[in-house]
Amino acid sequence: MSAVPGITLNDGNVIPQLGFGVFQIDPDETAEATKRAFEIGYRHIDTAEMYQNEAGVGEAVRDSGLAREDLWITSKLNNGFHEPDAARRAFDGTLEALGLDHVDLFLIHWPLPTRYDGDFVSTWKVLEEFKADGRSRSIGVSNFQVAHLERLAQETGTVPAVNQIEVHPYLDNAEVRAYCREHGIAVEAWSPIAQGGVLKDDAIVSIAESVGKSPAQVTLRWHVQRGDIIFPKSVTPDRIRENYEIFDFELSDEQMQQITALDKGEQGRTGPNPDEFDYIPD
Repeated sequence: MSAVPGITLNDGNVIPQLGFGVFQIDPDETAEATKRAFEIGYRHIDTAEMYQNEAGVGEAVRDSGLAREDLWITSKLNNGFHEPDAARRAFDGTLEALGLDHVDLFLIHWPLPTRYDGDFVSTWKVLEEFKADGRSRSIGVSNFQVAHLERLAQETGTVPAVNQIEVHPYLDNAEVRAYCREHGIAVEAWSPIAQGGVLKDDAIVSIAESVGKSPAQVTLRWHVQRGDIIFPKSVTPDRIRENYEIFDFELSDEQMQQITALDKGEQGRTGPNPDEFDYIPD
């Protein structure tokens, strides 16, 4: 494993706090980008069936020469496969695409409360099967709001290990983060730099200048000090390395508060609202 700190999940497994994301990376570029990430030191990769690049991640894993037990591989259930039998087939497809006999974390990608009669609970129970048979060491959810998490708590026996949600300085997502903290659910922050939207913010630029780091590094460090799990993505070697080099400095309490104060609430979202999102790929 690299020197990246680990977060102990509620099931006892330890996930590297910093990973490499492959969202919106072209399938033809994924293997090479992931190999570069491994060379730099990343050991945690976040992919999804919806990204159509699981095979590239699997290729990079096979070519890396790294021991499987030293890697953390996450994937997610595509929105079109929430029904139990469809979810089972989709998960088989994920393992086949990756060329692995198990993943370290498998997530329901979106709750889709307006689809499937709002029944994401039956989908979650299928993920419990994957954990029970060892094909997913941990299971979790993505983009779940407090009401969605409450339903799982009331109707199932397994608390998600993680909830992967949009979080960045312009969207603190405080209510969901507080619920997760109270119930032992680790928060993974997707879009950690708001798709680059925060990098020219005056407050972040000023802090970056004062600590001798880039605005991206400052923003990622803010996440780390809050306890968020992050996986920034890039195909540029220098940027992949820069995103990794965030453990040799620390932000002061005042700097942390300055960044947190940038929250714009719902207006800060870069992605869809999980209560309304119902997209199913063709």
